[in-house]
Amino acid sequence: MNLKKLFAPLAFLLVLTSCSSVRVATDYDREVDFTKYRSFAFYKPGIDKADVSDLDKKRILRAIERELLAKGFTKSQEPDMLVSIFTKTEENVNIYQNNFGYGYGWGWNPWYWGAGYNTVSRTTEGTLYIDLIDADQNELVWQGMGSGALAMDMEDKIERINEIVKEILDRYPPGEKKKK
Repeated sequence: MNLKKLFAPLAFLLVLTSCSSVRVATDYDREVDFTKYRSFAFYKPGIDKADVSDLDKKRILRAIERELLAKGFTKSQEPDMLVSIFTKTEENVNIYQNNFGYGYGWGWNPWYWGAGYNTVSRTTEGTLYIDLIDADQNELVWQGMGSGALAMDMEDKIERINEIVKEILDRYPPGEKKKK
């Protein structure tokens, strides 16, 4: 059995599983009473600046709307809170070295342990910032940031966007325990 054939799928699986998590961080104004916010609207000038395709922008906004409605907010023309987004992407190149080469060789011994091989993978990591702005004061009161590997397939992309948005908004309001 060729060990290269055994380790290549294992290395690929490790790459896939290492990309499945979402890293989330939040920051907020500790002087703000978040219980006063009951309604929201999207802040178009901020959303227009987001560096993402219009289709992905719609997907992100739908996911945010769904999560906020599930938290009891209402969408309104005269909101308490404005929602804006900011995005950035970065391409990561990962090189995994396998030192377990195995096969036939030349010389007095027909077997050898070779230098192995490398597996190269490229992933695009996206970061989504969700800003919650006090509509009366026009001031940022809460910001959530989620980073994770992005999917290229449309169905996987939609699922990934929903996952990232949910993970971020699970941290709102501040001080509430994260839901499992």
